[in-house]
Parts: sequence; C-alpha cells; structure tokens
Amino acid sequence: MRIFTVSWGLLLLLSACSPNTSPKDGTTAYERKQYHVAIPMLQREFERAKGRSEKGQQAYRIAECYRNIGNYSSALQWYSLAYQYNFGPEALKGQAHMLKRLERYAEAKEAFRNLSIEIGSPYEYRKEMTACDVALGWQELAKESGWSVQPVAFNSPQNDFAPAFYTDDRLVFSSDRPAANGKKNYGWTGNKFMDLFIADPEAYGVQPFDGRINSTGHEGTVTFNRNFTEMFFARATSAYKSDDQYCKIYTSTRVEGGWSEPRPLPFQKERVNYLHPALSPDGRTLLFSCNDPDGWGGYDLWMMRRNSQIESGWEEPKLLGRNINTPGNEVFPSWCADTLFFASDGHPGMGGLDIFRTFKMADHTWATPQNLKPPINSGADDFGLIAKAHKPKNSPPQPGDLLLSGFFTSNRPGGRGGDDIYSFEQRIPPPKPPQTDTATGKPIVFKILLEGYVLEKIWADPTDPNSRVLGRKPLPGARVDIAFQNQSHFVSVGDDGLFRLELDENTDYTFTATKAGYLTNGLRFSTRGIPRDSANPVQVYEVEIVLDKIFRDREIVLENIYYDFDRWDIRLDAEPTLNRLADMLRQNPDIRIQLGSHTDCRGDNAYNQALSQKRAQSAVNYLIARGIEPERLSAIGYGESQPAVNCPCNRCTEAEHQANRRTTFKIIE
Repeated sequence: MRIFTVSWGLLLLLSACSPNTSPKDGTTAYERKQYHVAIPMLQREFERAKGRSEKGQQAYRIAECYRNIGNYSSALQWYSLAYQYNFGPEALKGQAHMLKRLERYAEAKEAFRNLSIEIGSPYEYRKEMTACDVALGWQELAKESGWSVQPVAFNSPQNDFAPAFYTDDRLVFSSDRPAANGKKNYGWTGNKFMDLFIADPEAYGVQPFDGRINSTGHEGTVTFNRNFTEMFFARATSAYKSDDQYCKIYTSTRVEGGWSEPRPLPFQKERVNYLHPALSPDGRTLLFSCNDPDGWGGYDLWMMRRNSQIESGWEEPKLLGRNINTPGNEVFPSWCADTLFFASDGHPGMGGLDIFRTFKMADHTWATPQNLKPPINSGADDFGLIAKAHKPKNSPPQPGDLLLSGFFTSNRPGGRGGDDIYSFEQRIPPPKPPQTDTATGKPIVFKILLEGYVLEKIWADPTDPNSRVLGRKPLPGARVDIAFQNQSHFVSVGDDGLFRLELDENTDYTFTATKAGYLTNGLRFSTRGIPRDSANPVQVYEVEIVLDKIFRDREIVLENIYYDFDRWDIRLDAEPTLNRLADMLRQNPDIRIQLGSHTDCRGDNAYNQALSQKRAQSAVNYLIARGIEPERLSAIGYGESQPAVNCPCNRCTEAEHQANRRTTFKIIE
C-alpha cells in the first residue's frame, strides 16, 4: 500500500488504511483511500463534470490516486490538467514533486520557482530548488562511484520490498503478489494484502513464509536474530471497531515445525504506527520507525535495549538524535556490523526516500549521515537496504575489490512492478586525480551552527484559519527569547525571519518567539549526542517556529479528536492534539478559550445536543487535569445546529459527516 507519500506508504505497510467496503462513486472511494478502485470512477466523473472548478477538483483527486499507487507519470499528467483547470497551488506543487521523482530536475526546479511566486513565499521551496541542482551533479558522478545495481530475478508485477537475510543465503521479503493469503484484494492498490515470502536470490522460485505469521491482513518488514530463532515484523491491526488500521511490531520464536504465535511488543501506543524493526547483530538492540507525536516530526527512528531485569524484557524506547532524525521521515533502518543504513526524505536527497548510512563513533554518537547517491538512490523512493561487508582480496586494497554487497528496494522507472528489489555491489573505484591538501597541519575547529526561522502560515483564505495552508513565509519583526544553562538573551528577526547563532556542545536550548497579534510559540533544541565528526566539523541545523495569527471569536477545528459511538470519554488517540492545545495555553497565559463540540445530522436533535455538550466538557476537563486554570476554559455543545458542510442528511458522504462531526476551540479574549 502507500500512505501519504507514494510508494513507501506501501512499504510503510498499510498504515492508516480504511475499511475495504465497496464504494459506489469515485469520491467516496477516494475518501476511503481505495485509490485503485477510485481511478476509473473518478475519470468518468471528470468527463461528466461541467464546470472548470469541478473538473479541476476531480483531476486533482485522480492525480493523488496515481501518486498513491506509485504511477508518477500519470500523476504528473493529471496534476498538470488540474492546474490548467485552476485548481490552484496544490496542483502545481504535485506537478513539481512528480517532475522531481521522474528525475526531470531542470523542469522541477522551474515548477518549484513558479510555485514560490504563486504562493508569495520564496522561502518555502528554496531547498527543493537547491536539491534539484545537487541531484544533477550527483548523476554526473554515478559511473565513477564504484556502485552497481541490477534487479533480482524474482520480482513480480506487484510490489516486492524490504528484503531480510535468511538461512541458506535466502531472502525473506514483503509482497502483495497473487500468492498472498486472503480472497480479497486491497482497494488502495488493487493487489492482494501483503505477506512475507522466501526466495533464493539466484532463482525465480518464491514460497510463502510460515502460515502462523502470514494472515489475511498485512504483514511486512521483518528482521531476524543472528541464528534465525527469533523474528520481529510489522502487522496492521485496528485498535477500534471499524477504525483505520495501524501497524504494530510483533515478535515470534522458532518452534518445532515453524514459528510461534506472534505477539505484539508491549510498549506500543494506539493510533501510532510502529514499523520497520531492525535487530542489531548482537541481538541486544532493536531499532524501529514510528510517528509518535513525541518525535521530531513525521516518522523517526527509535531504539530500545534488552534488559532481563524488566518484566517486558525491554527498556523504554529512546529517540535517536537530531543529526539522524529530521522533521521529515526516517524509515527502514538496518545494521551491517557497526554501520546503520536508513531511508529518509528529510535529509537532502534526490526526490522521494533516499538511503543514508552512518556509524557509531568512539564517543558512542552517530556520525553525520551520508547520502549513498546514484546509482543506489534515484528520484523515486529508495529504501530497505541490507548489506554484507567483504574483506578486500588484496593488501593493500586495489580498485575493483569488493567492499559491500546486498539488496535494496526502489520504485524507480524501468522495474517490473511497483516496488522492486535490486541487488548491489560496492567496489573500490578507480583512483581520483591527486589534489593538493591545503589544510594539512591545521587544527580542526568543531562548530554547531543553528539557523532559525520565524514563520507564519499562508492561508488559502487569509480570513479563515480553517482554510487550506498553502505554505509558510517569514514573519519579520518577531522577537526570539533564547534560554540555556541559566542564561538568556533575545534576538529580533528581520525581513527574512532569520536568526543565527553558534551553539555550545551538550546543551539544551529553549527558543520562544513572540509578536503582537500572534500566538506565542516555541521549541527546544539539544546539542546532546551531536558528534565531533572530523569529516563534517561544522554541523549546521535549521529550526522553524511557526506563529499562528490570532483570530478572535472564530472557531478553529482541532484535528484528530475522535469519540467512540455514543461516548464522550477522551480517547488515547485524541490526547496528542489536546496536549498541544494545553502547551499553547501555557505559552499564552493571557488568553481564554471556548471548547466546542459538533455532531453530524444523524440522530435526534436533543440527543445530539446533550452528547456534544458532554464531549466539549470532557475536553475542558482533560485540559484542567493538565494544569490549565478552569477560569480560562468554557464548554459549549452545538449538536447538529452548525454544520460545516450543508448537505441533505441522507445524501451526505461519510467525509461530509466527518467534517460536521468536529471539536473546535475559539479564542474569546
């Protein structure tokens, strides 16, 4: 499957996938993430649409469907068509990203430049334009890199990804090929649900993995211990009846005749995706990726260690540092001796996910991650690399000696299916021409530099805080207070919204940005764990602080607040959103808010009114329990009296019902 970016969503394993019911129209199929089902329906609806606005919206939905099933060429065509029908900046943004994924970098750079002009913010896409130039330079050097890649023989027309080494030089990998369990196809991709398979890399034959592991749902991204008696893998499950599916990591041990009944690891939260387990060579450390709200953003890499003194057998997970995790996505970790490989779309790369490597230094910090560049990386998604190190046959090593071999996944053009598995070799490249080293004998000066930006959102409707966010732009004139080690000082940002400073090592910083007419916001940044890396002695990091404009007496929708049917208790999955609201209130002690709750039109009016009042009060009670003063909060239930979408009740789509079923807050003073 695929999630919020193209192919790696499939690889992310059906995270947040919707129930597999049969929709009757393209819009409903699209809203339920049944993209393969939606495409022909939406194309018919596009042909029947009369107005330019309706055609633009349908073209954009078709483009999103193609993006989510990994067909970048078709996605590009439909994004371009949506833009021609005046859908707006979102269509141009999709067009630019598809050009980049197709490695049409010069065209992509121009599209990003035009997009910056259209939304009125050169800031927003400056990195994308730079990345296009860098990728072109990397492509020119690919033949001299010493790396070579080729697809494996057992790839299918479906999706094959995330290989793991297994016994007898075989591989275990994830696939949605026709031999997978279950009678139904998955509406997102049109293929079967994903299972684990075994293959010999030198042959065409593929066999399903153990039947106690594969189910009629989704399994994938497996890791084994050194002697293949223990395994960890991801499986998609639902926390609540009729809810979306989220992935958890399961473990199993080898028993007579196969593998034991899998059981989930104990630390995992509901409505958070836990993916891509990677067991260290000594079996003592498990790395994984998840989108826990306590991370740095997107999907981050976490680590936990075995501890026989703890009942669960594992210590609490710890987040890897900022030199590895970014506000983007870090996924698919793997080990090769002391080297860590992972994929990321947050570090500078070529388009989608790129593969990086790092290693533990003498002080136990991770070295600065290095992009593997072409031919391993491409404009598409590249991830899930596993490797074996080889000792050079000559002493000293000579050009052509094999250093590394293994496998990885990519959905680059030219493959047999969506995601395909490739083998690779890294050999010592021919020597480069000698260069004069002008730095010999000079001491290395280590620095940690921070570039911070204070930004504001660009709304599609500047008067409506619930409209689409088109991007961000610098907010001039803001003040930033900086606190560290019992010291404090402040800076004022100029027209570019930028502040710069050199940071101390092993120090925690707090940044708080303020400006009249905007809600105060801040963030923390720590230099703990940032290495003294002689290959990269000057470490430069970037942070962004976004200030929200104050809209008084305007309801603002709180995303991801869900309630069980006929209940008003605050669910675990609603807590992150309410925790962020509590943080905002602490940073802005002078404001008061009103919490509102709305229902959809189904049910009795009086019942909906009472239920919504209880739900609003539950949100207030939650904030009070988090230390917010009661006098700053009030609750009001609107029932079904103020729908966000006016539609005949029996004709509202599920998405329209969901839009009406919302929790809001309003700044009242």
